[in-house]
Amino acid sequence: MIDPKTLAYRERYRAEQIPPGYSGVLHFTLILGFVGVVMAVGARQLEAIQVLQWLAVPLTFLYANLAEYLGHRFVMHRRRPVLGLIYERHTLQHHRFFTDTAMEYDSSQDFKAVLFPPLLMVFFALGFAVPAGVLLAWLFSANVAWLFVITAVAYYGSYEILHFAYHQRAGSWILAVPGVCRLRRLHLEHHDPALMQHANFNITWPICDWLFGTRVRASSRPEISSRPDSV
Repeated sequence: MIDPKTLAYRERYRAEQIPPGYSGVLHFTLILGFVGVVMAVGARQLEAIQVLQWLAVPLTFLYANLAEYLGHRFVMHRRRPVLGLIYERHTLQHHRFFTDTAMEYDSSQDFKAVLFPPLLMVFFALGFAVPAGVLLAWLFSANVAWLFVITAVAYYGSYEILHFAYHQRAGSWILAVPGVCRLRRLHLEHHDPALMQHANFNITWPICDWLFGTRVRASSRPEISSRPDSV
């Protein structure tokens, strides 16, 4: 049963934050399309990759995991100069729309409360991925730069897909994918108002949560899954 305050906030959010004509399906399609196009373009640029250049993939993955952790912990949950809009959208909106007792969206219109805005996606790409890629091309090679871009964008895609999965209704097919239920439970713990400032900041793979001691093991909550964990 959803708390009446949460229900009231959801109605207010939908009336004030979701513009007429918004399409959640189009929003998600734009994100997946952006990820797919960038990865395809990047793959076409790769030529005669040397063995050591492949190290760019796991290193970028770990870098992205750290960036996800730090950004979530210290920007999304702490008001920072210039970046206050991110804090507002995440802590003041997303965490009020979805709580540990109300994790599921009601319709595709609610995708706006789950997914990054397309404009923010472009900001991250132009503000972080492109400058880092240019630097890597200058320091190492074009292959390393493109492997960085491909891996970083793929990681972003996994972030959006997994986070979207965590807010699915119980019984959704995506929750049958091995490991997704367990990750969802970790994220549910993060949505507990008592824990959201302290635990489970990795949205995807809880590597940095484990390293920095902020991982809280998920309790068993039958309402978030219709089947046992797969892993």
